Amino acid sequence: MAVTVEFFRRIAAAAAAETLPRFRQSGDVANKIESGFDPVTEADREAEKAIRALIRAEYPDHGILGEEFGAENASNEHVWIIDPIDGTRSFISGIPLWGTLVGLTKGGDAIAGMMAQPFTGELFYAIDGKAWWEGPHRGKADRQRLTTRKTTSLADATLCTTTPALFQGDRKVAYERVEKAVRLPRYGTDCYAYAMLAAGNIDLVVEVGLQSYDVAALIPIVEAAGGVMTEWNGGPAEEGGGIVAAATPELHAAAMEMLHAGRTDPSG
Repeated sequence: MAVTVEFFRRIAAAAAAETLPRFRQSGDVANKIESGFDPVTEADREAEKAIRALIRAEYPDHGILGEEFGAENASNEHVWIIDPIDGTRSFISGIPLWGTLVGLTKGGDAIAGMMAQPFTGELFYAIDGKAWWEGPHRGKADRQRLTTRKTTSLADATLCTTTPALFQGDRKVAYERVEKAVRLPRYGTDCYAYAMLAAGNIDLVVEVGLQSYDVAALIPIVEAAGGVMTEWNGGPAEEGGGIVAAATPELHAAAMEMLHAGRTDPSG
């Protein structure tokens, strides 16, 4: 059974029914780790439950991997990967730079995905090798194809990352080289950065420490729009880790060269 945009819309609506009523409200926030702050909210958990129920009903032979409730049938050929609220820190701060991520993998490769931002009424998705945006903004059609812009030089690029504080050691040094080379860096954008890259508004995203549920939905959107998205070592991005997403192959190559300048082992 093929994935349809109608199914993505249903997922987005089900998740929004759990997240929007709790956004900018004084809900409970729990911390998932002792060594820092990794927040989770009731909205995260309830949205993932709603998404899982839809997937089980529509695709009973598929596996599911979610940030809040783990894996079920994850060895199946098709696996749905869920982040009910990517950007929980933005969510609990009342900032609409969070989104619901749902991606589909086949044999480990991300083949379809969506990012929904219900507060702005936007849906970004990729199906069958094409990426689309839907939204209510005036002056635009209700549905548009996504296309990255054709930036090839770091000097002309706008770069996004969640926060430079996440980079440590050699990777901090490497990231700072890239940031100094670009025209404009911006922070705190989480999944919205990848959507803006696919939409042709920014050019480059560099991050570290991501999980599969942070990226699986976004890979098809970026790639179907014409971009390139890999791990820092140049390999597939599906498992997360350090991520480099760029508007063009040329810009991706320039960022990778800058990140690994002076290194003999590009996996470091």
